[in-house]
Amino acid sequence: MDVPREATIQHIKLLLWKQAQTLPLFSALGEMESHMFECVNQAAVHEELEDETRRLCDVRPFLPVLKLVTRNCGRAERLLDSKIGVLIGKGLHELDAINDQEVKDFRSKMFRISEERMQRVQMMTCAEWLQACFSPQLEPTAGTAITDGVNDRLLVMFIVSRCHVMLFVLLTADPRKSTWLDIRMTCLTPHIVVSECRELVGVKRQRVVVHIFTLHYANTAHWLQISLPPLTLSLQHTTCVWDVSNSFKIVLVNASKVNAEENAKVQVRAGLFHGTELLCKPAVSTESSGRSDHTWKESTLEFDISICDLPRMTRLCFAIYAVMDKVKKQKSTKNPHINKYQTIPWVNTMVFDYKGQLKTGDINLHCWSSFPDELEEMLNPIGTIQTNPYTENATALYINFPEYSSHPVVFPPFDKSLLLLVPLLISLHFLSFIFSPLKLPLHNQPFFFLHHFSQGRGGKKFHIELKEIMERDPLSQLCENEKDLIWTLRYDCRENFPQSLPKLLLSVKWSKHEDMAQALLQIWPKLSPRDALELLDFNYPDQYVREYAVCCLRDMSDEELSQYLLQLVQVLRYEPYYDCALTHFLLERAQGNRKIGHFLFWHLRSEIHMPAVSVQFALILEAYCRGSIPHIEVLKKQVEALNKLKSVNELIKLGTTKNARSKTKEAMLTKEAMMTCLRQSGYSETLSDLHSPLNPNVLLSGINVERCRYMDSKMKPLWIVYNNKLMGGDTLGIIFKNGDDLRQDMLTLQILRLMDLLWKEANLDLRIVPYGCLATGDRAGLIEVVSSADTIANIQLTSSNVAAAAAFNKDALLNWLKERNSGDALDRAIEEFTLSCAGYCVATYVLGIGDRHSDNIMVRSTGQLFHIDFGHILGNFKSKFGIKRERVPFILTHDFIHVIQQGKTGYTEKFGSFRQYCEEAYLILRKNGNLFITLFALMLTAGLPELTSVKDIQYLKDSLALGKTDEEALKQFRQKFDEALRESWTTKVNWMAHNVAKDNRS
Repeated sequence: MDVPREATIQHIKLLLWKQAQTLPLFSALGEMESHMFECVNQAAVHEELEDETRRLCDVRPFLPVLKLVTRNCGRAERLLDSKIGVLIGKGLHELDAINDQEVKDFRSKMFRISEERMQRVQMMTCAEWLQACFSPQLEPTAGTAITDGVNDRLLVMFIVSRCHVMLFVLLTADPRKSTWLDIRMTCLTPHIVVSECRELVGVKRQRVVVHIFTLHYANTAHWLQISLPPLTLSLQHTTCVWDVSNSFKIVLVNASKVNAEENAKVQVRAGLFHGTELLCKPAVSTESSGRSDHTWKESTLEFDISICDLPRMTRLCFAIYAVMDKVKKQKSTKNPHINKYQTIPWVNTMVFDYKGQLKTGDINLHCWSSFPDELEEMLNPIGTIQTNPYTENATALYINFPEYSSHPVVFPPFDKSLLLLVPLLISLHFLSFIFSPLKLPLHNQPFFFLHHFSQGRGGKKFHIELKEIMERDPLSQLCENEKDLIWTLRYDCRENFPQSLPKLLLSVKWSKHEDMAQALLQIWPKLSPRDALELLDFNYPDQYVREYAVCCLRDMSDEELSQYLLQLVQVLRYEPYYDCALTHFLLERAQGNRKIGHFLFWHLRSEIHMPAVSVQFALILEAYCRGSIPHIEVLKKQVEALNKLKSVNELIKLGTTKNARSKTKEAMLTKEAMMTCLRQSGYSETLSDLHSPLNPNVLLSGINVERCRYMDSKMKPLWIVYNNKLMGGDTLGIIFKNGDDLRQDMLTLQILRLMDLLWKEANLDLRIVPYGCLATGDRAGLIEVVSSADTIANIQLTSSNVAAAAAFNKDALLNWLKERNSGDALDRAIEEFTLSCAGYCVATYVLGIGDRHSDNIMVRSTGQLFHIDFGHILGNFKSKFGIKRERVPFILTHDFIHVIQQGKTGYTEKFGSFRQYCEEAYLILRKNGNLFITLFALMLTAGLPELTSVKDIQYLKDSLALGKTDEEALKQFRQKFDEALRESWTTKVNWMAHNVAKDNRS
């Protein structure tokens, strides 16, 4: 049967039914609604076409065959599943097929939460729904999320003996109201009856003494309503990990597909890590000979650490390598191990599962072949704990976790962890101290027993030393003596340097469970959201630390959350388990504000092709979609539009490749094919009336086909022009790129946006133009076109008949502004140019932005200068024949100075103001240096080409002169400023070469 490419699945079914009516057994076919089509899609997977509004050209079956099948019951659920699968780029049947209990439990929990949310949404009035989903000013949402603020917490401690209960109630908002309730038991039953409360509270009494926990309270008519959880201290049929003193060990069963040389000696190295901290000396296997499959004689690897000392978030890291007997002379690399060892596949796994149970039994780990530049003992602790899904060619390591007890070995939850410290408290004679309420030194200490342990040795000398350590930047390493000092003075840190919590946590001996560092979080003041971001770094893997950080982030407004959403999505990679506080926080805020939900969707969707995060991001996307069903159709329209643009781009690439010999003919044929394609109904309808992925507040109404074109660069980006009804008929341009990774541009523009915010907070508006940029898929994305702007190169070339001389015409830029502005408008344009030039001079210097040729700097007709294309950052400047092309700290040419000085010569007041703007802007960024370092550190595992290690971030520390005084830093910046001005002739030479090359291409 012949059907049009543009036909919907529903239309094809109608045609089929019409044709089937002429056949003898038509009556046996049944109702049309009880059938659906399925096909084999481009991924060679069976796909059920539940959504019949899709067009055949969008389905793109692998073969021109649609199979009619009987539809099962539950069509609404299946239709929703189908829509979600198409939307997120990963069929839900793939998630159904995963045989992992953690995945199943997470999906079940999210399904329940989403159902409850959608039921609440259905009960909302129209006004309530609009307020919840479309907050116009991104104000904090008034959701029902649980808050953990100090003012709404009740801390309870009670002591249980055989016939006596003493209950200590501490209201953290006002410690003076804290009181002891002396309660006598009425009977010796297994339950304690607390008669002091309005509602009787039954508490199971078991064998321990002290229980401390946190809960919410309501204070009504001076009555405390307390809901106490069961006091189950001895977990039935389990063994506490702290009771197991055996050394931790694993058994190497075998390894396959190692791909080593014939006579190579293969070894396995294994290490236990908590974050980046190596918990003990790595264990190394004996050598094994062979090419592909390997076993080891001494297969047990024993570690010099007891099981009771393993932190909850311990990860086990492996590397498989072949020792090379004869090492050939090779060029030096960043990692000396690479020269000594051949191919190093690596893989990581957690020691405890998502329920806190120590892993036992056999496990098959498929390794990753890529390897970072920086290694810790040849291991990669910062790498993913997911195994390689491409199992066919991956090296496989089979290991066995032995059993240490007849019962499962579990890590105790936090409240029970505190209970298990009771014997320690008794040994320190602390119990008698508690029994004397009158002697109790409250000092505003919620967990007052911590005060007993936290008293530092104080003293002015130590305070000065502590202050110096705490003022260091996040990249500074702490020596062991400094860590000991910080831990000893942790109480002083809390009182005098609360923002120093990250350094305190780096000083914790996580293998000493007696320290109970997590308890410190209960007495620590809340950090500001900006300071708390650092606690989501890989260096802080502890579950309770990360929960504390998320608690601090709840104070963020929606606008501030949008500013840091890119990093918050990336640090999901550091979460070892799917069900975590950060995931819940992001879903809550995204479902409470559609704009946040929009960008959360695209940040996750753009990386779902990456195998290390594919399942995790798909689970979060599914949870978001189920809790935001009305948003699905809006996002689906955007996904379909981007697929159409990708098809057009591929058509152009194919056309330009075939007609490469004749450039003129190529341009004519390909442009004509592009416009013909865009005019087709299937394309024009899909590309019209959708919310812009760059800004969901903007509605893209219809394409202005005549003004659309493709750009003459390698990947042939599409320049798409839209008519916009909501902007008074003005047009709006977007650039679609397919083949370029825009994530580095996205990060740089986010940092520029943050710099602009920090400057404005200090009452300095430098007229930055952080245009929109969004990665939407694998090496694909969109860029906003800034209206009424042109490149420096075009401005120079239009002012000169000779391309080589254009770069040296210092009047070209000022004349271009004069042509578009006159009188007061010209003065405003020059002021705009001065401010924006100052902002970008400082920003490009601090961020080390390279490749600053004249086509990467633009100017608006209103005078605003701005930079584009951030393919080289953090000092990674282009070079040719070993010589750096850019030899200036930032771009400040004499034609820029000519505009700033309004065409006048000599040192003027205007130039002095410009220099002052630069210095003031630089000092403001210095004050926030730690924030910039943190934001880049949180992106380390994103896979950006020029941000792969801590060494890359070192550039920021040097450019901001962190560790120096403001006077020293300002002196350094002034030297760089003078250098940029003095060496600006080298920039002109580079621009001349670029202009000549551009002129020859045209």
